[in-house]
Amino acid sequence: MRGLLGSKRFITSGLFIITLSFVTLSVFAQDQERNIRVNFITEQIKLDGVLDEAAWQNADKGGDFWQFFPTDTARAKYPTQFMLVYNDHFLYIGVRGEASSEKYVVSSLRRDFRGTTSDNVSLMFDTFKDGNTAFLFGMTPCGVQLEAFISQGGAAAGFNANWDQKWQLESKINDGYFILEAAIPFSSIKFRGGDTEWRMQCYRWDIGANEQSAWAHVPQNQLLSSLAFMNTMEFEKPLGKSRTPFSIIPYINTLASKDFVLGTTDSKLKFGCDAKIPLGNSMNLDITINPDFSNTEVDAIFTNLTRFEVFLPEKRQFFIDNSDLFGSFGSSRDANPFFSRRIGLARNSAGNTIENRIIGGVRFSGKLNEDWRLGFLNVQTDEDIDNGIASNDNMMLAVQKKMFARSNIGFFAINRQAFKDYDFLDSSKEYNRVIGLDYNLASANDKWIGKFFLHKSFQPNNSKGNLSSQAYLVFNTRKWRLSSDFVYVNEDFTSDLGFVPRRDIFKIGNSVTRTFYPSNGIINSNAFRLLSLRWLRPSLDLKQTDYENTFSWTAEFKNSAELEASIVNNYIYLLKEFDPTRTPGAIPLPGNQSYTFNQFQGTYQSSLANLFTYNFKTTLGEFYNGSIYSVGGEVAYRVQPWATFSVAFNYDGIRLPHPHADADIWLLSPKADITFSKSLFWSTLVQYSNQRQNLGINSRLQWRFAPLSDLHLVYNDNYITDNFGPRFRSINLKLTYWLNI
Repeated sequence: MRGLLGSKRFITSGLFIITLSFVTLSVFAQDQERNIRVNFITEQIKLDGVLDEAAWQNADKGGDFWQFFPTDTARAKYPTQFMLVYNDHFLYIGVRGEASSEKYVVSSLRRDFRGTTSDNVSLMFDTFKDGNTAFLFGMTPCGVQLEAFISQGGAAAGFNANWDQKWQLESKINDGYFILEAAIPFSSIKFRGGDTEWRMQCYRWDIGANEQSAWAHVPQNQLLSSLAFMNTMEFEKPLGKSRTPFSIIPYINTLASKDFVLGTTDSKLKFGCDAKIPLGNSMNLDITINPDFSNTEVDAIFTNLTRFEVFLPEKRQFFIDNSDLFGSFGSSRDANPFFSRRIGLARNSAGNTIENRIIGGVRFSGKLNEDWRLGFLNVQTDEDIDNGIASNDNMMLAVQKKMFARSNIGFFAINRQAFKDYDFLDSSKEYNRVIGLDYNLASANDKWIGKFFLHKSFQPNNSKGNLSSQAYLVFNTRKWRLSSDFVYVNEDFTSDLGFVPRRDIFKIGNSVTRTFYPSNGIINSNAFRLLSLRWLRPSLDLKQTDYENTFSWTAEFKNSAELEASIVNNYIYLLKEFDPTRTPGAIPLPGNQSYTFNQFQGTYQSSLANLFTYNFKTTLGEFYNGSIYSVGGEVAYRVQPWATFSVAFNYDGIRLPHPHADADIWLLSPKADITFSKSLFWSTLVQYSNQRQNLGINSRLQWRFAPLSDLHLVYNDNYITDNFGPRFRSINLKLTYWLNI
């Protein structure tokens, strides 16, 4: 057995080394790069959406956008022109966008709008010219703002719209065109003093015209947000030092709640504070004391028919900034060593997951220079003696260095350790430590991407083996996408602060995708994909316990609607008994037995340009030794730009042979999202689950009375669905103020 594991480690290491050589073969293959000159000005710019100042008349113009959709071989049908000027304190942006009509698609007046459902123009600034991170500022014709931190080279997982900054925007809609005029403080952007050039991209979503376009040409097989495809902005004179302000963000929260099951009531008055302290040009120290996340949006309910935990995204503000530096190590699907949602949750003596109060924390993160990034996080959680929960120190150190054109190599160390000795704490749970090395491959033109890592965990009296590793490589061109994935997770690998749904696995994944671009008809592009996944158990002499073979066809229509159809062949060898219906008292499917079943899956998303939109998904066929019929989706209607009303639904009908349980599992989630203005918002979400026997109501009123400063009124109510009796109810009023010093 040791020989087998040693061989796998040798193979994984070999793949790691060999693949590094591919980097030297990649060449920059995008179209000729264009430049835009950014003039230094001394005159005042009045933000009014007019662009009548002399500075705008003399500014260099960026235009002649390339289409990204429906084709990437033609210029944009509706032109966009942008200009940039600056002074000692602000970078000014002026945009003129021609449109097919004055009926713009703007789904909401809420800040941080969804780019795929609102007409918008967005600018990305790669201030360190590393092709890996950038700052994005988006604007709609109605003057709604979006800012986001872009990481991981612009991959979908690296788009973080929870990054917040203060900046100004004014807009004006005219006959056949709109004007955007913005002022971005240099204090809101990290950069190097003395810079004379940044890389940048400007792209536009014109949903009404079904057109997406960009200043730097982006191939359709890439993402529009990819940082591999950018041009250059040249400042007239070198920039001064980055002067990020010292920010203090105090809060006060009043909370009243009642637990109808336990018959208890509670009321609290909570205080806390966050602080953001700049360190040099591009580092930041974040401090939180007694944080409160009661205004954080609730998680969507889901039905889990698998044997494994489901990954849910982080939504708490303290953990968002530079989150990629901490959370992008490992594999998000197979073995992620740091998952910040673990902090603030704990299992009580009965094995139930409950909230665990965070006393405070610090986070030191950012750029040391063009090549190096550094992150350090330390959060202290409180003890809960009554529930058998220890106070823990949760720490992570992350270091990342740029390699070659856009790749990077990173090292991390994680430590979760009980703050003191507790009588109820088992000695094996005193601490957990994980160290690891990751290499993220991204060629200059994004044709080659990959990830390679080796991680090791340490627990009391358990430090041998405990490895997880991956070798993942993708070759991506306009017509072909080929990928291979090898993952190994030792049965003793443990990361208390991570997301590791399976242990004792050796996973092998391969896929081939061929994309076609028809010249005629309603289909803009369509692709055929073959995917093969295999899971082996090293502790059982590499016994195959699961496989999944999928053949799929996807189509993107010229009106931006999308369709996918798949045939899936599954194999599962249950080592332990399992009830996929999770019915109380039901007889589970027996373990030590194999199950082979086939399914058809389909999804459809209508065009987002319409006021009435819908999507659906369905699965039908075999399920273990029975059958399944599932259907779900969402219907929505927009009253632009004031409100969106939607209903999400999901039904799973499972039929298993006697004596196992059948199940009809329903999820229903109506939602109303109303924006009275650019500063007053109200959303109400109702979630019904017959499997959880719960009807939940979450209603949130938000008043943004000053930039990044909010008053939240949040009402939560939960009912037991058997008799619709009340279960738990709470209401809280939270005031947060963002003060720059």
